[in-house]
Amino acid sequence: MSLIQFPADRRTADIRRCVNALQDLHGEEANRFWRSEMAGFAAALRQQGVEEEEVSHQAHLYLAAVQIELERAFAEERLDGSRART
Repeated sequence: MSLIQFPADRRTADIRRCVNALQDLHGEEANRFWRSEMAGFAAALRQQGVEEEEVSHQAHLYLAAVQIELERAFAEERLDGSRART
């Protein structure tokens, strides 16, 4: 097992950067962006000597963290929109 200094789900700057980009992208453009992000993410871990099982685990953590942040951002937007109407 390899040591990961910064677990994927704690990389808040990277997570926010992805969320900001994904909020502006849709459809195939968003898919291309995400595939590119994950390929770079996995390649960087492999270059550090991280085993495949751990690469997969970290990728799942990162995906979950981005999804949670996207949901939070969406909920915030909806809340702000409902406040503006009242």
